[in-house]
Amino acid sequence: MKQGTKIITLDNGYHLWTHTAGTGTIHLLALHGGPGGTHEYWEDTADQLKKQGLDVQVHMYDQLGSWYSDSPDFDDPAVADKVLTYDYFLDEVEEVRQKLGLDQFYLIGQSWGGLLVQLYAQKYGQHLKGAIISSMVDEIDDYTKHLNQIREKEFAPDELAFMKECEANNDYDNERYQNDVDQLNRDYIDRKQPPAIAHLTSLANTTIYNAFQGDNEFVITGKLGEWHNTDNLKNIKVPTLVTFGEHESMPLATGKRMAEMIPNAQFVSTPNGGHHHMIDNAPVYYKHLADYIKAVEAGTFNQ
Repeated sequence: MKQGTKIITLDNGYHLWTHTAGTGTIHLLALHGGPGGTHEYWEDTADQLKKQGLDVQVHMYDQLGSWYSDSPDFDDPAVADKVLTYDYFLDEVEEVRQKLGLDQFYLIGQSWGGLLVQLYAQKYGQHLKGAIISSMVDEIDDYTKHLNQIREKEFAPDELAFMKECEANNDYDNERYQNDVDQLNRDYIDRKQPPAIAHLTSLANTTIYNAFQGDNEFVITGKLGEWHNTDNLKNIKVPTLVTFGEHESMPLATGKRMAEMIPNAQFVSTPNGGHHHMIDNAPVYYKHLADYIKAVEAGTFNQ
């Protein structure tokens, strides 16, 4: 398969930016988070796996509305109603798979991407060799409970009360409130604060992000508040790796439970890693990923 960037045209007429890095006969399709984020923390995945002794073709893309791909007019209610749904983004993964010519491949997703991995493995699992759920829960109530615990740990009662007051008043632009969010991001999302993916302006599509998540990683005011997938985990039949950061926004206990409920799964955690532990501690994150792929390829996973 040709390396480098390829623009694909979806059946709906929109264009997506895709990129393939690495060589070999093993294929890994990487889904970014957000939603409304970008592919960028997967940019060195092929190189990182090469360090672990694996030649893998890594395919990544920016989902519709994300920075390098087309962005629909979400001000049009008909467009928003059609695109801002779980079903749209799930079926987009399948169409990307088809247009890139992938089959019997590995699918990895971070955060929102990990939600899509769960849905894809449940609906289109016949195309997968394996699934990697990176930092995403199956039950949103576990997440919101953990967020409350994090904020109670991080802030004095008066500061926490201030944050909740801002949220009740929809005062998310408050500078003091955003400083508190920045503190949480440094401790639980991007602990390493890598300069390589810093930009002069934010690349996130806030319309998509707000529709599903809310203002920030530590409040849920959008459609993710309806995310309850526990009963469907039994339908993930492929070998599955569940990987969380040791110090992140998602509760590790949930990740461990998910690995117990998925028929053929393992749980791993990355020391000193936050929500983006593929950056915070890349050597350990990618060793876990490489060990998993090697075991699946050898037919020895979970044996």
